[in-house]
Amino acid sequence: MIFGYIRVSTDKQTVENQRFEIIQYAKKENLIIDEWIEETISGTISPKKRNLGKLIQKVNKDDIIICTELSRLGRTMFMIMSILNNLMERQVKIFTIKEGYKLGDDLSSKVMAFAFSISAEIERSLISQRTTEALRRKKAEGIKLGRPKGTKPAHYKLTQYKDVIEELLCLGIPKTTIIKLFNVSSQTLYTFLKREKLF
Repeated sequence: MIFGYIRVSTDKQTVENQRFEIIQYAKKENLIIDEWIEETISGTISPKKRNLGKLIQKVNKDDIIICTELSRLGRTMFMIMSILNNLMERQVKIFTIKEGYKLGDDLSSKVMAFAFSISAEIERSLISQRTTEALRRKKAEGIKLGRPKGTKPAHYKLTQYKDVIEELLCLGIPKTTIIKLFNVSSQTLYTFLKREKLF
């Protein structure tokens, strides 16, 4: 199957320009688009909450996803790397028009996939380090990190960190690591994830 993936950030942007570019590219490469996936949504939103997430779950080995550029997949480098690494490990090919990438199961793609996975691992380590340092600094400043008596349960207090936790999950950070980072119990985190529908 060959999928054409189109994403625009606002209603003011048009999907037609991207569609035209993908159609022209497909003609040049003698490819036929079997299905189009379109969405109007910010690239900062987790792929799980986008049509892209459904596409990632749907594709199989040797399927091809064509998009105009890598930035259509996400807004941050590490989100894009995480998505690409996931797809390439499953031997799904990703073609981009502007960068001219043909990421698949050839040697150069495997080297790039390795670079992606290493970069994502470094970023996970940096996130963990930064979070730990921030929590340590707050503790040194006398700010109590635990739950004061009479306050809301911890899973409600995690709400303010929802975006951070969602990004950590998107990057593949283990839940055990997140539990340690926020100094909460596993039950607290799972209750929070269930309430926020982040499973």
